[in-house]
Amino acid sequence: MDKQLKKKKWTVKRISTYGGIALLVFFVSYQFLFADRRSKLKVETEKITISTVERGVFQEFIPQTGTVEPSRTVYLDAIEGGNIKKIWKESGSMVKEGDLILELTNLSRELSVLQQEAQQVESINRSRDTRLGLTRNDLEQRNALAQIDNQLAILGPQYERQKTLFEKKLISKQEFERTEADYKYNLERRKITYEVYRKDSLARIDALKDIDASEAKMRQNLAGVGTILDNLKLRAPIAGQLSRPQLEVGQAVTQGQRLGQVDILGSYKVRVPIDELYLPRISTGLHATTPFAGKDYSLIITYIYPTITNGRFEVDMDFDGETPEGIRRGQSMRLRIELGQSSEELLLPVGGFYKDTGGNWVFVVEEGGGRAVRRDIKLGRKNTEHFEVLEGLKPGDRIITSSYENFGNNEVLILD
Repeated sequence: MDKQLKKKKWTVKRISTYGGIALLVFFVSYQFLFADRRSKLKVETEKITISTVERGVFQEFIPQTGTVEPSRTVYLDAIEGGNIKKIWKESGSMVKEGDLILELTNLSRELSVLQQEAQQVESINRSRDTRLGLTRNDLEQRNALAQIDNQLAILGPQYERQKTLFEKKLISKQEFERTEADYKYNLERRKITYEVYRKDSLARIDALKDIDASEAKMRQNLAGVGTILDNLKLRAPIAGQLSRPQLEVGQAVTQGQRLGQVDILGSYKVRVPIDELYLPRISTGLHATTPFAGKDYSLIITYIYPTITNGRFEVDMDFDGETPEGIRRGQSMRLRIELGQSSEELLLPVGGFYKDTGGNWVFVVEEGGGRAVRRDIKLGRKNTEHFEVLEGLKPGDRIITSSYENFGNNEVLILD
């Protein structure tokens, strides 16, 4: 008789089916729970810049461009206006102190000076006449006293003799009284004349002092008037090199017009315009460096100009130590002005990434170099070469520092 066969429950087909389903469920679960679902972008390594975070000395500075100028310059301005009569020195020539550079002519000013001189001379002459009048009055009073003294010298003995004779009744009373009256009159006259002379002498002394002071001032004014015409002659105030604009004989010059300058050669400074935003952080004594002919030179801020023009202020910097050989007035120099003391910090090289992230995050290359992932960071100060890293990075981290413009919003970069 036939035997009934049991049907197998777990056939190969069923096992394969359930196994496939299990694998599918596992894959879906893994993708849901553990897989990296961040957006990714494939990037060619040759088209990006990767820099390493390192510890180093951070020095905050600002790059600026200055202009070489002589350390001392004296400007030549016209004290008096006029027309150029003669040019004695050309631009670029070396001059000594007191050398005549150019000469002006001004007819109206010359006539005015002559009139002022005549007035001063007339005033001095009147002062002299007043002095002579006081001296003459003094002599007349002294002469009057001398005449009175002479009369007393005659009348005094005569009075004493006649007094004795009158007492002995040898002369008449009328004769004695006449002599007595003359004698007493001259005594009183001398007393009055002397008192007037004494008071006049005191007043005369004060008047002569005033006249002396007034005359001295008038003479000083006369000498000053004479120097006005000297102002029509422009002379070198110091020894140095003359620089002036193109001038021609007969050219009109106004009072106060700048006609050139004299520079002391061999000693230079650098004048640097700086943005007004840095004004609170700029002070005298700050240092800077500048490269010249393959060598770095040190400078120091010595003066800060108080005025701000077009959003910029200027400072003068002197060379601290050696001055570069071969520099010339008007030459431009690139400088790095230090804004504070240097310190050891964690440094990230400057790059184009900053404009895209604002320094809030960067792409950090993972070990092996196959991927770069986005990481939040915090940056501090900046100079032209480095950022100061405050948070989010450590020494040895490799960062993409080139522009992120083409990375979009992707969080992971696959480096090819």
